[in-house]
Amino acid sequence: MNLDRIIQSITVLYHSSIRITGEKTVYADPFRVAGEPRDGDLILITHSHYDHLSPEDVAKVKGPGAAIVVPEGLRDQAAELGFAPEQIFTLAPGQSCEAAGVSVEAVASYNTNKPNHPKANRWLGYILTMGGARYYIAGDTDITPEARGVRCDAALVPVGGTYTMDCREAAELVNAIRPAAAIPTHYGAIVGSREDAETFLELLDPGIRGVIRMERTQK
Repeated sequence: MNLDRIIQSITVLYHSSIRITGEKTVYADPFRVAGEPRDGDLILITHSHYDHLSPEDVAKVKGPGAAIVVPEGLRDQAAELGFAPEQIFTLAPGQSCEAAGVSVEAVASYNTNKPNHPKANRWLGYILTMGGARYYIAGDTDITPEARGVRCDAALVPVGGTYTMDCREAAELVNAIRPAAAIPTHYGAIVGSREDAETFLELLDPGIRGVIRMERTQK
């Protein structure tokens, strides 16, 4: 495993908007995307909140023939984004699929001590496998049994608090699942700051490489 290559393949564009490049170009929760790259082979949507499901931004990143993976309750919204039925993949927690040549596993993503992301909504995080590496995109979650069960090479986890784990909780989760690399998300815009990301890195156990990959922030 080439850890430098894995880290360099990841960009947190803004907030929780993620781009991973390799054999395919994958976007997760595109939001306030700069420009119109239209190069996405696969788009992952974790849940329906406006900062994660943005029709305008999906249109900016959607490449020719792109596929989309959404929680099972969001099929109609995916169709409204202009994806043909054969391009839409819906998953429930614990399910998996292959979309655009990328293996995708769905992990339950929910709050345990706040009301914003109920477990009953069956919203998702994702593990995608590409180039032999496993990337965990946690979505908006707290520490959960499902998250603790993840095995991955790179974990992208929210650190901003309020609606998700804060930086200390995120570090606790990452220290438990022990990926090779950890990248903070969900800060610098709506909630959370660069300081939260830096504190998260400081709290990681030795042997876990914490890296800030955020492209731009407001705070």
